[in-house]
Amino acid sequence: MKCPFCATPDTRVINSRPSAGGESIRRRRLCEKCNGRFTTFEVVERAPNFVIKRDGVRERFDPEKIRVGIDKACEKRPVTTQQIDEIAAAVEAEAFAGADREVSTEQVGRLILRKLKDTDKVAYLRFLSVYKHFCDLQDFDSEIQSLLKG
Repeated sequence: MKCPFCATPDTRVINSRPSAGGESIRRRRLCEKCNGRFTTFEVVERAPNFVIKRDGVRERFDPEKIRVGIDKACEKRPVTTQQIDEIAAAVEAEAFAGADREVSTEQVGRLILRKLKDTDKVAYLRFLSVYKHFCDLQDFDSEIQSLLKG
C-alpha cells in the first residue's frame, strides 16, 4: 500500500481489527520512509446485484429505491426511520441471500409487503395499492376484509 504522504510503497500494518460489524477490516499502517501513519479499510468486493423489472429490463439494484418506497408508505405513520432502515436491509439481505445476483422486482415487492404487514397495516395497504395498481375502492375493501379476517 502506498503511503499517502510520500508515495513510498514500503508500508507495514501495525494494527488490524474488524470494522462495520465484521464487514470490513480496519488497518493502521506505518510508512517505513517518512513514519507517517494512516488507516486503510479492506472489504470484500462483491459483484453488483440486479433486478429484473416487469417489462423485462435488467437494472442495477438500488437499495435507496426500497427505502424511498417504504418511507412513502410509512409517511405520517408511527414507524421510525430505524424500522424503515431495518426493513430495507432485511429485504435486500433476503432477496440476495443465495448465489443469485438477479431477482425480479416482483420478488422484492413481496418481501417488502411481508415486512410491512408485520410492522404497520396502513403502510402495508399503501404500498400494496401502488404495487398491485389498485383502481377503485373495491380493491381496497377486499384487501381490508382479508386483513380483518387474518
